[in-house]
Amino acid sequence: MSPVAKHSQKEVNKRLVTKSSEKVKGTKKFSFLAILVVFIWLGISGVAGPIFGKLSEVQENDNSAFLPDSAESSLVGDEIVKFTSSDSLPALVVITGDLNSVNLKKANDFAASIPSILIEEGDGKRIKDYLSDKSVIVPIPSEDGKAILVSVDISNEKIAKPLPNGEPALPAIVQSIRDQGKEIEQLQINVTGAGGILADFFGAFGAIDTTLLFTTLGVVALILIVVYRSPILWIFPLFSAVIALAVSGAIIYFLAKEEIITLNGQAQGILSVLVIGAATDYGLLLIARYREELHLAASRFTAMRKAWKGVFEPIVASGATVSAGLLVLLLSELNANRSLGPVGAIGVVAAIITMLTLLPAFLLIFGRWIFWPKIPHFDSKDEKLSGIWAKVAAFVGRKPKRAGFITGIVLIALAGYSSQLDADGLSQTETLIGNPDSVVGQEVLAQHFPAGQGNPTFIIGPANKTNQLLDVVKKTQGVDEAFAVPEIGAPGSAPKTKIVDGKVLISATLKDAADSIEAKETILDLRANLDSVSKDALVGGFTAVNEDIALANDRDNRIILPTVLALIFLILGLLLRSIVAPFMLISTVVLSFAATLGACQLVFEYIFKFPGADTSFPLFAFVFLVALGIDYNIFLMTRVREESLKMGTRAGTLKALTVTGGVITSAGVVLAATFAVLGVLPLVFLAELGFAVAFGVLLDTIIVRSVLVPALTLMAGKKIWWPSKLAKTGH
Repeated sequence: MSPVAKHSQKEVNKRLVTKSSEKVKGTKKFSFLAILVVFIWLGISGVAGPIFGKLSEVQENDNSAFLPDSAESSLVGDEIVKFTSSDSLPALVVITGDLNSVNLKKANDFAASIPSILIEEGDGKRIKDYLSDKSVIVPIPSEDGKAILVSVDISNEKIAKPLPNGEPALPAIVQSIRDQGKEIEQLQINVTGAGGILADFFGAFGAIDTTLLFTTLGVVALILIVVYRSPILWIFPLFSAVIALAVSGAIIYFLAKEEIITLNGQAQGILSVLVIGAATDYGLLLIARYREELHLAASRFTAMRKAWKGVFEPIVASGATVSAGLLVLLLSELNANRSLGPVGAIGVVAAIITMLTLLPAFLLIFGRWIFWPKIPHFDSKDEKLSGIWAKVAAFVGRKPKRAGFITGIVLIALAGYSSQLDADGLSQTETLIGNPDSVVGQEVLAQHFPAGQGNPTFIIGPANKTNQLLDVVKKTQGVDEAFAVPEIGAPGSAPKTKIVDGKVLISATLKDAADSIEAKETILDLRANLDSVSKDALVGGFTAVNEDIALANDRDNRIILPTVLALIFLILGLLLRSIVAPFMLISTVVLSFAATLGACQLVFEYIFKFPGADTSFPLFAFVFLVALGIDYNIFLMTRVREESLKMGTRAGTLKALTVTGGVITSAGVVLAATFAVLGVLPLVFLAELGFAVAFGVLLDTIIVRSVLVPALTLMAGKKIWWPSKLAKTGH
C-alpha cells in the first residue's frame, strides 16, 4: 500500500470510530434554515427573472458610446450637434440591376415610397415616423449608371424608444425596407451603411436572450448528467446557476438604466456564459467535496459543514481572482470594456453567493437520495485513490522532471505561433459571420460609388483657416471629395459656409469603405496633415470612432495586463501563504495563455478562415484566461496545502491531484463548453473569444493543472511554500 493510501486509511479509521456514535443536535433547526434559504432565493428570483428578460432594453451598441469624452472623435461629435439640427443615423439603400427606363422608374418609385412603408409590429407606424426632421429622400445615380443610392436618415432620438412589442425599432425599420425591396422584380435592393450594419448587429445580439442562453443551459445540463450519472442531481446546480444569472441581470439592469454602467450586447452575451459556467464550476466543487464527506459522516449536516468549510476558501479565492481581473477593466479608456468589468464581477459574486447558500440548502433538504443511483453512504470509504487520476499522479510522482519538461516544451512551441496572430482589427462588415444583407450591400456600394459614401468623415477647425483646411483635406490620399457645410439660406441664394463659435465643419467622403483598414489609415493621415494647419483641427465621424477605439485598446493592453497579474499574485499569496507558489502558478497560466494565442492563430487562419482578430481580442482573452485559468490551479493548490499540512508536500500533492482530478476536469469541461457556445452567435469577435477561452481552459485543466503544476510542485518540494512555516517543516 502506498504512503498516501496508508495515511488515508488511518484517517478513515479514526473518523469512523468517532462518527459511528455521532448524534447531531439541532437537525430540525438546520432543516428549517435550509428550507427558509430556498424560499428566500425563490422569492428573489421571482422578482429578478422578469427584470433579467428586459436587459436588451438598456443595451447601447453604438461605437461612439464606447469611447471616453476625451477621444478626438467624441469631441467632434459634441461639436457636430451645433451645426446640424438633428443627430441622424444613415441607412444606405443600394439599388442595382438592369437600370433601363422601366427599371429606373421602379427604382425611383421605390425610393419615393420608403417613408410610407409600414413597419411590422410597429402598431401602425411608418418609416417616416422615425426619419430625421429634415430628411430628404434623393436617389443618387452612380457614375457608371449601374446603381442608385438612397440615403435614409433615421433619427437617433426617435429610435431610442422601443416598438410597442418591446423590440428595438432600428432592426424593424431596416427589415421593412428589405422586405419591401424583395417585391421589386428585376432589381436587387440592399440596405447597408451605419444603419443597416447596426441593425444586423441588433439581430445578432437578439439571439443572446434566446439562442445563446438556452444553448448554454442545454450543453451544461448534458455535461452534468454525464458527470453525475444521475437523473436528478444535475437539476440543482443548474437551477442555482440560472437564479444567479437572473439576480445579477436584475442588478445590472437597474445600474444600466440609471446610466451608472454601460451595457452592450457583447457584455450581456459574456455575462450569460460566465455566470452559468462559473456557478456550475463552484457547484461541482461543492458537490464533490460533499459526496466525499458523506462517506465519513453519519449526518448530512455534518458532512455539508465540513464540505462547505473545505470549499469556501478556494471558491471565494477563485471568485476574487476573476472579479479582480474583470474590475481592472475599469482602468480601460473604452466605456464598453469598463462596463464589462462590473457586469462580469456582479455575475461572479452572484454565482459565489448562490452556490454557497442556495445549492447547499437544496442538497440538505433532499438528503442523500439526491445522488441516486450512486448514493454515498456512511461506510468509511475515503476519497478514491485508484483510477485514471491515481495513474496520472503516479506518473508525475515517478518522473516529475520529465513530465514538466515535456509539457513545458509543448506549450512553448505552441506559444511561438502567438506572435503571428493578426489582431490589428476587423472592418465592421468583417465582424459579422456569413453574408448578412449589410455586408453584401457594402460590397455592392464599393463597386459603384466611393466606398465611404453615406458615412462621411467630419473635420472641425477654426473658421479663419477654412480654405487651408479644405485644401489639406482634399489633397490627402484616400479622400474622394470634401466641402464646408453651408448655411441653409433662402432658395436661390448663394451658399455661405456655416460658422459656429468661430469654427467650421467640413464633410469629407473617403474612397475606401468607412469601416475598412484603409479608411483608418486615411484618418491617421488626415490628423497628421491637418496639424500643420491648426492644432485645433479635429477629425471625427464613423471611421475616426473605430480608429480611436483601436488606439484606446493599445493603451489598455499596456496598463491592464500587468495590473491583472499583480492583483492575482497578491490574492494567491494571501491564499497560499507563500511567494514562490503564486509566482509558479502565474507563470504557468501566462505560458498557457501564450500557447492559446498560438493555437488561435493556427485555427483562425487555417480552419475558421477568419480575416483576423479585433484589437480588443488579446485583452479580453488575457483577462478571462488568466483569471479563469488560475481557478483550477487554486482548486488544486488549496487542496495540496491542506493535505501537505497532514502528510507532507510530496504525498499531499499526489493525493490532491488524485482526489480533485475528476471534479476539476469536469469543471473545466463545463466552463469550456459554455464559452464555446458563444460560437452560435454570428459575430466573429465572440466566436473567437469563445474558442480562445474554451481551448485555454481545457489546456489549463488537462495539461497545466494535471501535469505541469504538480510536476513543478514536486520538483520544488517544501520550498514551494516559502516563506511560510510549511517551507521549513514540510508539514
